[in-house]
Amino acid sequence: MNQKLGKASMKPEQPVYILNSASVVGTKEGQGPLGLLFDKVGEEDMFGCETWEDAESTLQKEAVGLAMDKAGLQPNDISFLFAGDLLGQSIATSFGLSTYQIPLLGVYGACSTCGESMILGTMSIAGGFADKVICVTSSHFASAEKEFRFPLEYGNQRPLSATWTVTGSGAFVLSGETGQAKQGKGKPRARITGMTVGKIVDYGLKDSMNMGACMAPAAASTLEEHFTDFASQPGDYDKIITGDLGKVGQRVLIDLLRDKGYDISEQHMDCGIEIYDGDSQDTHAGGSGCGCSAVTLSAYILKQLEENNWKKVLFMPTGALLSKTSFNEGKSVPGIAHALVIEAI
Repeated sequence: MNQKLGKASMKPEQPVYILNSASVVGTKEGQGPLGLLFDKVGEEDMFGCETWEDAESTLQKEAVGLAMDKAGLQPNDISFLFAGDLLGQSIATSFGLSTYQIPLLGVYGACSTCGESMILGTMSIAGGFADKVICVTSSHFASAEKEFRFPLEYGNQRPLSATWTVTGSGAFVLSGETGQAKQGKGKPRARITGMTVGKIVDYGLKDSMNMGACMAPAAASTLEEHFTDFASQPGDYDKIITGDLGKVGQRVLIDLLRDKGYDISEQHMDCGIEIYDGDSQDTHAGGSGCGCSAVTLSAYILKQLEENNWKKVLFMPTGALLSKTSFNEGKSVPGIAHALVIEAI
């Protein structure tokens, strides 16, 4: 059973299904264009907690609980959790998910974590190592600013190339069987039929306030590899969706791929651009963070597939592989991107 395809891709012998999912977001996200689609919008961004980090843990805990409830499952039904966040040692994950007592595999792919976790979950199911898994990730504006830039109290100014870290968590229940969802139509939301694992790409950029430009070369690399491995073209997909390149990164990505002979301008969509109203919400280049692609996938992208508005999309979260230590030591900001082919049932 060879499920490997080309240099960096995989095509499961049988589709792996997204049984159900959940999205929990903060107040700013609830006020954006997708606000009515999220499962839960917090009344305030502390989520009843005393610290921003605990608030992010609460995001993950609630997203996992909602996803299981919507799929009609209990913790004992889940083989593994694949989870991660942006904080040091993934503390939002460890403190948020400990009460479920589900075997945990921690994942760190920066803002590509949603894609990485779903690839690993799909591989586990396709390889016969798991029956059902949950893939979850999160970010929080305030905890991310403290981790990577400045505490909010500092009041630093942000350039127009900067993005706004999404406060949110998305959780996805994956299974090799269609199952029966407790809510909705009683069938899975979508199926995963292909994956391409990205590699680290570093163009030597050092501007942590321009993450889109730092990550775009990695997105271009993964897309080029995906098109080669699957012998596909941009027109084979209704949408090619990046995670959080924002307005600046989107332009860089399209230009880089045109140089490679691919024009994705008609198909491309970026979760960081979709999640906020750029005119009224003052998020500059758009949204970012682990939660950005995760909540957009759960609330908006899967809905379009369920309603057959789209038949087939390429979902590719993007991540910037830096830390405050590497940045302060003058290191560049490498990027990475992982892609999944997601199709309507």
